[in-house]
Amino acid sequence: MSNKLRLLAVVGALLFLPSVATVVSPDSVFASSVVAAEEKKVPKYKDVKTRKRASVGKSCAKALDKLQGEKGPITLATAADEKTDVSGLWTEAKNMLNNIESREKLCSSPYELTRVWNLLAYVSYSLDDLPGAIRYYKRIVESEGAEEEFRLDTRLTLGQFYAATEQYGLAIRQFELWAEKAFIIGSQQRLMMAQLYSILERKDEALKMADIGISEAEAKGEVPKQGFWQLQVPIYYDRDNLEKVTSLLEKLVKHYPKWTYWKQLGGMYGSKERDIDQLVAYDVVYLNGELSSETDVMSMAYMYLGAEVPFRAAKIIEKGMKDEIIEISAKNLEVLGTAWYQSKDLDNAVKALEDASKESDTGNLQARLAGIYLDLGRDKEAYKAATRAAKKGGVKRPESNYLVMGNALVNLHCYKDAVGAFKKSIKEAKDEKNKRYPRQWIRYADTEGDRLQKLRDVGATVPGCSKG
Repeated sequence: MSNKLRLLAVVGALLFLPSVATVVSPDSVFASSVVAAEEKKVPKYKDVKTRKRASVGKSCAKALDKLQGEKGPITLATAADEKTDVSGLWTEAKNMLNNIESREKLCSSPYELTRVWNLLAYVSYSLDDLPGAIRYYKRIVESEGAEEEFRLDTRLTLGQFYAATEQYGLAIRQFELWAEKAFIIGSQQRLMMAQLYSILERKDEALKMADIGISEAEAKGEVPKQGFWQLQVPIYYDRDNLEKVTSLLEKLVKHYPKWTYWKQLGGMYGSKERDIDQLVAYDVVYLNGELSSETDVMSMAYMYLGAEVPFRAAKIIEKGMKDEIIEISAKNLEVLGTAWYQSKDLDNAVKALEDASKESDTGNLQARLAGIYLDLGRDKEAYKAATRAAKKGGVKRPESNYLVMGNALVNLHCYKDAVGAFKKSIKEAKDEKNKRYPRQWIRYADTEGDRLQKLRDVGATVPGCSKG
């Protein structure tokens, strides 16, 4: 990677978005400033006064041309392939410039010195010596020999270099001095200033600068840079202005639809109890394969359960386990079983809960299985599961487990055993409401048991207890 690209990467990572450094190789020592990317019909800076243009003397120009001529080290270094090691050329250029600077009569005027310092700053930058580059650019902005436009362009570069070296206070000061005289402040410069204000905890100034950048873009019919909205989101969130955060995220997903924004927007909808909107936002992310953690995928499944779409929840969990995103644990299998049960797919519910019960330390899952077995008419399995649950313990509602056990025993014509199970249900019940049903079943079991016994007594063939 070239030196310039390395610096841009540093500045971009530091300030969250790529920024365009104004450091360029000076094409000529007679250039008065860093060349603008686009010609403007209006003056670039305020209060620009017409004055006689300074120039470089013949001796100084000749010395500097040795660096930038056809065979000069700067020319050769900048023209070389990226894979070529040009550090020797840059070192040679630095030594030559140091020699020029030390010879007072060679480049002696304040203007000529700014040309030398500009090249020294560029060479230092090319040698990855940011402190050295900063030192020379600082001399330029403080020199009386620098033309105003060149001084201001250099302030931009210096501000970016200060930012790249985490000297944020010095960086914003250079930007502010530049902005005071700049006729046009581009959106990229506003964004960098806003980001620096934010880093320095000058949040109000950061928001103001971002608002200006957004307004200017919208006035021109353009979409504002996403960095402006990105910057505002955490500030408004810290200030508990969730309405504003939601509004900003809605703009981001519209114009810069990254999955991170969709997830954040889903979270905002959830905090405002806009459950369906939250579900839609997360589903957009899920359907594009951007939910990769167990927490996120299980949250998606829970949302569908809450929206009373259990089949979708079950399919999400099942796929998550197949893709090895969701752990095959007792807890997750229980949720899967619940989803299948609510979907009326009892066979799949049984399978999931049976697997879950193998991983569980309590009898709670066996109790749930007992209820499903009973619904499926698998009475023997219901009785055995309820028995295992009671022995294992830890059942959340033991009175319900004994009620299921009793019902299974009634279906198996084991009426005395059923009465015993119902009595245990009454004993475990904590209120009269939960005692009512087992009492009713006791009366039924006693009556039905007596009726069948009388039939046996007169020689009738009737089914007996088959709990086996």
